[in-house]
Amino acid sequence: MAEIVTIAAEVREGTGKGSARAIRRTGRIPAVIYGGKLPPQSISVPFKELEQHVKTGRLMSTLVELEVGGKSERALPRDIQLHPVTDLPMHVDFLRLEKGAKIAVMVHVDFVDEEESPGLKRGGVLNAVRRELELMCPADAIPESIVISLAGLDINDIVHISAVTLPDGVTPTISDRDFTVATIAAPTVVRDEEAEAAAEAEAEAEGEGVEGEEIEGAEGEAAEGDAEATEGESGEGGDK
Repeated sequence: MAEIVTIAAEVREGTGKGSARAIRRTGRIPAVIYGGKLPPQSISVPFKELEQHVKTGRLMSTLVELEVGGKSERALPRDIQLHPVTDLPMHVDFLRLEKGAKIAVMVHVDFVDEEESPGLKRGGVLNAVRRELELMCPADAIPESIVISLAGLDINDIVHISAVTLPDGVTPTISDRDFTVATIAAPTVVRDEEAEAAAEAEAEAEGEGVEGEEIEGAEGEAAEGDAEATEGESGEGGDK
């Protein structure tokens, strides 16, 4: 289950760009919490506390307990606005999570047991088609990550979503096909050697063809020379 992070939020009275800039100058980030049966509420959260979660790259799958006005509300970050130059957080949207609800979340994929993969041992390369999976998860049981074992996988083997073990109650949002999560690709060196060998074989075949033409040409010239010599001898005999 994903870690639950507690953030002390404050109610935000003002709205608009001017109010937002004023809040940022105090070291806080303007935010809003919405969803459920309650109206949206404007809040602010500490900049430094939020930034450390943004840097992990997993903010959107992190459960958050927002402590606002003496009450605690469980929420999930659904959107974050970053500065176009500095990439620092400027605004965050939180979605209230009701008990028993399900929600689509991007969950990170961890690949393990690389040393037990025959394909990787032979120089194969892990091609991670999806580093994250979009999953439908219970709001109170979002997995921190999905672990996929590479044990026993050889070159050209494919890991489909149907082969991935998901926690109870968790399903892929893509349900109309058995999509690929990862493959074990052949090493680049092997592919280059095969291409080089094919090129050499083609060059040798062309060389043999050229030599054959030269031999045929030489034989033709020799035949023409013999014919001329014979005609010359016949002519001399007639004059005598």
